Amino acid sequence: MALQISATNPEHPALLLDLPWHTPLEEWPEEYLVALPRGISRHVVRYARAGTEVVAVKELAERPATREYELLRTLDRMGIPAVDPLAVVTGRTDAAGDPLEPVLITRHLGGSLPYRSMFETTMRPTTMNRLMDALAVLLVRLHLAGFAWGDCSLSNTLFRRDAGAFAAYLVDAETGELHERLSDGQRDYDVDLARVNIAGELMDLEAAGALHPSVDPILFGTAICDRYTDLWTELTRESVYPVDQRCDMDRRIRRLNDLGFDVAEMQIRHDDNGDTVTFVPKVVDAGHHQRQLLRLTGLDTEENQARRLLNDLEHWMATQDDYAPGDPLGARAEVLAHRWVREVFRPTVRAVPEDIRRTLDPAQLFHELLEHRWYMSEQARHDVGLDAATEDYVGRAARG
Repeated sequence: MALQISATNPEHPALLLDLPWHTPLEEWPEEYLVALPRGISRHVVRYARAGTEVVAVKELAERPATREYELLRTLDRMGIPAVDPLAVVTGRTDAAGDPLEPVLITRHLGGSLPYRSMFETTMRPTTMNRLMDALAVLLVRLHLAGFAWGDCSLSNTLFRRDAGAFAAYLVDAETGELHERLSDGQRDYDVDLARVNIAGELMDLEAAGALHPSVDPILFGTAICDRYTDLWTELTRESVYPVDQRCDMDRRIRRLNDLGFDVAEMQIRHDDNGDTVTFVPKVVDAGHHQRQLLRLTGLDTEENQARRLLNDLEHWMATQDDYAPGDPLGARAEVLAHRWVREVFRPTVRAVPEDIRRTLDPAQLFHELLEHRWYMSEQARHDVGLDAATEDYVGRAARG
């Protein structure tokens, strides 16, 4: 069988042709590989450079490779956080003509880390809680989309910093199944499997001396169930309010927005006892602040980064003479938002030396500068301004 590279994008096969497909993946020469931290996998996985792309290459049988590729493509179309599938390579043979396993190729998720790399220095329990929150959000989003993961674990997830929190991305969809709707039993199975897997992974870290002494692996594994249940309830329960209780409705909607979801459907019911408003986030969609920032500025960020940047943008717009407070999301706001990018965001990021900023994406760097400004202002008991905060941030970074 001849070598075959199956990809949706016609540009991807050309990028991948120069990789040593006739060599077993575990024997690939160093010249092709990229030194990035890898998580634990039941398959051989390597990071390699293909043109300007860094890709993850995983060896597995043809049928599961093709199935996982299609599942990842579907998740991408649904807007679910997961690695980006690029191609499946089949028909591989070694120098003697003996068959080699096919490979699945995904794009490396820039700025992401497997959980074991994050525990190279002992992670505090508060940081671990944020990690578990991110995993619970990912699992809920998958279940709302009808996707049963079948192997939810820290090992099958990549994490990126998202402002003060984390964003979780599905890496391994090999055991996943997509349905129109999941039953309670399917969801419970996934959650219980996550509990067992996470407890086991944390026990491994404990045995290696990489777990904070105050962390109980069993309790932390069980906590994922509570986090999931609370979030699922918040996102799926029906809410009924009297029409005149607008503040209660606003509070509920803001709580959903803070979780990164929108209300998709709202109905007003008329009856003899008075009008009521009912809403259920049936088709919830994550990324409320992310989409708003993207529409206003063109900046594509993580959700918590977007929330923080929007806060700064709104404060800045309120100081402009041509700001129209009655139309905060209208056409004039888009003009002001692009001016904020040009006059505030980009100059501030560029004020940080390249050797410091190249380790962070621009949105994360700007978030850290805003955090530093807040800290300095609290100490000084007045707003020190972004320029002074940036100068101090750079000075501290240079001193180590």
